[in-house]
Amino acid sequence: MFIKKIILFIFILPNICIANDCLEYKNTPNITIKKPIWNKQIIQPNQRMNILHGNVTATLIDKYEITADINTIKEGGFCVSIKNVDATIGYSEFLIQIDISHKKNTCSYNAILSHEDKHIDAYLSVIDKNKDLFNKSLFSAVNSIMPQFVDKEENIDFVIDSFNEQIQTHPDIILLKQHIKADEEIKNKKVDKEDTGESLKKCD
Repeated sequence: MFIKKIILFIFILPNICIANDCLEYKNTPNITIKKPIWNKQIIQPNQRMNILHGNVTATLIDKYEITADINTIKEGGFCVSIKNVDATIGYSEFLIQIDISHKKNTCSYNAILSHEDKHIDAYLSVIDKNKDLFNKSLFSAVNSIMPQFVDKEENIDFVIDSFNEQIQTHPDIILLKQHIKADEEIKNKKVDKEDTGESLKKCD
């Protein structure tokens, strides 16, 4: 048993040394964040919407394109580290639903559409308001990821995918998404509170 442990230690030690050598390839990552191009779709469900005249659903996306530094190690293998991250964070699509009882292009239809457009503006303002927080959170997440050693070139893509997963599951990114959701709720409630319903009443 003692001999087996010594043999195992001898084989593992070189890999540990090589992995530690990768630390010298740690970069200060360059971060860029852009908003996605969004589109708006308007539909009228076949069934009545109960109390609601209309609503809007927003699709939030966060995508991270990683540019890696790949350094060949003379002992064999590669050190993979993050050089740049081009992130896309924001809303890609808004789906507006308007109750079927409101005929298209009528006064009531247009009044409801105008109200839902205000909700879209509220969503978009969440992204504009939190630009600094996006940068801070993403830099914290990316900068925490250490270079990784791989022994074969075909494993490099797997490491880059693992970097992406580490970004998306980092506590600062999770907290960022929670903050966005909370801000969405606040701003959407404000839109509803400020709408007296006069525009719709005038259509009666």
